[in-house]
Amino acid sequence: MSRNRFTEEFRRDAVAQVVDRGYAVSEVAERLGICTKSLYTWKARFSKPAKEAKVGADQSAEIRGLKAELLRVTEERDILKKATVYFAKDAK
Repeated sequence: MSRNRFTEEFRRDAVAQVVDRGYAVSEVAERLGICTKSLYTWKARFSKPAKEAKVGADQSAEIRGLKAELLRVTEERDILKKATVYFAKDAK
């Protein structure tokens, strides 16, 4: 019995149809002529685990918050610079 060998790209594309496009595993497996067990195995290997996806979402939220804080602090610094220049003129 010969064993089918599929390229890495083929496997990733098959998993992408299930994960990214939302097709059912059985539908994709039937269309591509592979068994569902193989597709589930590839899916486990190539798709991001839920824990990693959650960490990525948490990091994105933290980055957005830090960017907003940086903008606020930068504006405060600019205001203080202008105030320093204003009061330095009065001191002369």
